[in-house]
Amino acid sequence: MKTHTMLPDASVLPALKRFTICIALLMLPAFSQQVTVDVTPGHSTNSFSPLRTLGAGIDRDPLNSVHVLFNPPHVGSMLSAGWGSVSYRLNTELSVQAWHWNPRGKWSDPSGQGYFVGDPSSAGDITRSFGYNLPLRGTTSNYGTGSGYSRVDDGDTNTYWKSDPYLDQTYTGESNALHPGWIIVDLGSKMGVNAMQIAWGDPYATNYEVQYWTGDDPIGNPAGGNWKNFPNGTVTNGKGGLAKLQLSQKTLNVEFVRVLMTASSGTCDSHGSADPRNCLGFAIREVYLGTESGGKFTDLVRHSPDNFQTATYASSVDPWHDPTGIAKDDGEQPGFDLVYKSGLTNGLPMTVPVAMLYDNPDNAANEIAYLEARGYSIRYVELGEEPDGQFVLPEDDAALYVQWADAIHKVDPNIKLAGPVFEGVNSDIQVWPDSKGNVSWFNRFLNYLSSHDHLGDLNVMTFEHYPFDPCHITWNNLYQEPELVRGIMKVWHDDGLPKNVPMQITESNLAFDTATQYMQPFGALWLADYAGTFLTAGGQGLFYYQFEPLPMYHGCGGWGTFGMFNVDAHYKIKQETAQFFSAQMLTQEWVQPVDEDHIVYPASTGIKDSHGHLLVTAYSVQRPDQQWSLLLVNKDPVSAHSLTVEFSNSSDHSTHYFQGTVKQVTFGSDEYVWHANGQNGYASPDGPAKKSEQSGGKGVQYTLPAASVTVLRGMVQ
Repeated sequence: MKTHTMLPDASVLPALKRFTICIALLMLPAFSQQVTVDVTPGHSTNSFSPLRTLGAGIDRDPLNSVHVLFNPPHVGSMLSAGWGSVSYRLNTELSVQAWHWNPRGKWSDPSGQGYFVGDPSSAGDITRSFGYNLPLRGTTSNYGTGSGYSRVDDGDTNTYWKSDPYLDQTYTGESNALHPGWIIVDLGSKMGVNAMQIAWGDPYATNYEVQYWTGDDPIGNPAGGNWKNFPNGTVTNGKGGLAKLQLSQKTLNVEFVRVLMTASSGTCDSHGSADPRNCLGFAIREVYLGTESGGKFTDLVRHSPDNFQTATYASSVDPWHDPTGIAKDDGEQPGFDLVYKSGLTNGLPMTVPVAMLYDNPDNAANEIAYLEARGYSIRYVELGEEPDGQFVLPEDDAALYVQWADAIHKVDPNIKLAGPVFEGVNSDIQVWPDSKGNVSWFNRFLNYLSSHDHLGDLNVMTFEHYPFDPCHITWNNLYQEPELVRGIMKVWHDDGLPKNVPMQITESNLAFDTATQYMQPFGALWLADYAGTFLTAGGQGLFYYQFEPLPMYHGCGGWGTFGMFNVDAHYKIKQETAQFFSAQMLTQEWVQPVDEDHIVYPASTGIKDSHGHLLVTAYSVQRPDQQWSLLLVNKDPVSAHSLTVEFSNSSDHSTHYFQGTVKQVTFGSDEYVWHANGQNGYASPDGPAKKSEQSGGKGVQYTLPAASVTVLRGMVQ
């Protein structure tokens, strides 16, 4: 299908814009295009307080930067965008790291290693914190750190992978067969396999099954197949050591092989028996997979202590670690005291995370105790982050959620909890079929909480929103955004999310990597359209990412930054970007910047192109000052659109219009042009939004420039 042309390059803009404006004026329809706001009593779709609903997220920052990023000048610049509350993101979960939210605390082993618990009452302020790499990991990854390789095929039998002890029956209270440990070996392509060797560590599996995947990809398409046992792949009395398995007489052509572990020896690992956690779960030192013929074993696994090893995946990771694992090269998380005292939270409760996938519940409980002892206000506590991206099974994540909820509620029974904090996906998250054939991750997560009487501990459902492929963003993506937002919200409800549990998008932007479109008006239009759609659909809160002003970098879609500012290498702000002005349109023009309810009413237009794309979207609120405010996004990249506004009450068949003075605020391609020049790119003109006034009334036309965000605001009679 033919796509719309992107915005013109700045070098030809003046002449082309004059031509485009003339053509656009000629193209304006002779009839009046209309926006209709449904103000029928009972038809409102949502109500929200802007300061609590429109927020921004902070995250891990470059090493030695937080003292600059959270200083008064930078905080003042960030606050000028108008965002209200703050969502604290936890990047350590994505990097398979334990998080020392407080650098001061105690190790479980008196020698200064093991399981770390932060001090709930330490003196002084926490200004920064760090993640610690886990030495017992079993998943190959090139994310974040050079230590992101699996220990099951690093070529060293002195190292080992070990599963999370908090998934053992000692902590879950249910059979290990319900929370099996597993590792997957991905050979990279289908190869002949009939034998495997496993160098077990302690604790080893006494019952396990070796299986192969019947579909194409159990990671990328988990609902597209099943795990099937090798003919001789079932072991019911494992003895540990080096297990040599003849899986079948004939070779089977397979790519993915899984070892599923359901019963543990309970023997203790190299860290000794003093801590029972050392003796729970499963441990593997090295795996070898290939063929056995004539007594000779041929290994197909590439063993290497780096990301060039044969890729493996593991069910979980033991959060045991030591001080040498500090991951300063990955940057620093801003300290809680630094954030709360900086003024960035606007005095509002902050959504805070606790590490869950790679930590222990005592550390989480102490974090909440620390924050409450200092009088810091907490809105929600998010448990973990992105379990779907970490290949965690829903029952395992839910089992941890239950334990963490209980630990936190011992500190404060009134704390509200949030999760599961999904990655930014546009469709239902699928997982390997269970015994009933259910492949829905979220449905199974909810079922587990419900069956364990903990569904009430999911006080808000949180997820991220990164809708587009950063390497291939096109203008047509803008037309898709409203349906993507509404679609994913419907998915969560179809999965069984109770209607009384609100949704928050606690992290959001165009894509998971940067692209030039972040810096263009495209980013501003997307932000306004996304926010209007989510709030009209009933969302409770959304958080723009990323609050901190960080330099551009070259992502797969070009040079860009997730933030609202163009800054130099020393974090000095040079200018605002398009999304800064869009944020101001949302937080200071469309709504009142007050902690009072705004009522949302559905608004619609029928302005489409020849392909059926809805070119103009509309979002309406009645503000506390009794003004009606319309947020209008013209996604037509070349043409302005003139329209009238009608407020329709179907209960009495009455129609109403703006009366008196109508304020119009517009930001778009006339006010902002991005000049791409690598890391030296800049905007000129660089805002601000254009403001004007006109009289309201029936039949009054309001013009929306091409590629623009417009707010119309006034009284309605």
